[in-house]
Amino acid sequence: MTATGKKRALITGGTGGLGSRLAARLYENGYRVAINFHRDRAGAERLVSEMGGGAFAVKADVGDPGQVEDMARAVKDRWGGLDALVNCAGITKDALLVKLQPASWDEVIRTNLTGVFNTIKAFAPIMAESGGGHIINISSYSGLKGKKGQSAYSASKAALIGLTVSAAAELGRHSIRVNAVLPGYMPTRMGENAEAAMNRAREDSFLGRLSDPEEAASFITLLAGMECVTGQVYPIESRVF
Repeated sequence: MTATGKKRALITGGTGGLGSRLAARLYENGYRVAINFHRDRAGAERLVSEMGGGAFAVKADVGDPGQVEDMARAVKDRWGGLDALVNCAGITKDALLVKLQPASWDEVIRTNLTGVFNTIKAFAPIMAESGGGHIINISSYSGLKGKKGQSAYSASKAALIGLTVSAAAELGRHSIRVNAVLPGYMPTRMGENAEAAMNRAREDSFLGRLSDPEEAASFITLLAGMECVTGQVYPIESRVF
């Protein structure tokens, strides 16, 4: 399917396990897709080549406000506006709290939380100018429940929920919806790097299974098109909260 529709989406961390699947799903549903990457240029360019003229890759470290502003200008210059922003970029530096290095804490917060602040700040005005849009932030089960060895990651994802609701309250008058999605533990690159945690997630599941990235991408695509939903937090998995 050729992305000939007028809807325009940007995915941060667009070459990751969820981001890449979401890019494909949005494209299949008529979106033009901007794929943000930090280091994986080859992965971003591969995705763009698979989508043809309906996509482009844009490099930016979301933790750097200057680079995010440059990315916002690139999107506006190319498309004139933006309809959906999905904040998928995220990292983890696992260690027990007393052993976690301050630099690791700062790096996780910088990417997972400050990065989302930077993108919302840069893209909300562009969305407002073009009549509104939808911002979807990817949070985590760990943000609600906490997890041993993930103090920085859990803190960043918990704070992201507060940021989501605050942004929804502020941006609603501009017809900008802001919601958070908690996809569950997925067998993606980040998840597979922690085999013990992945096994625990499967054991904790009522269904005895991990979350499906394709299913998460379908849900996020559906949510992106909803006009009357904002300030909500959606767990889409099979563990109890």
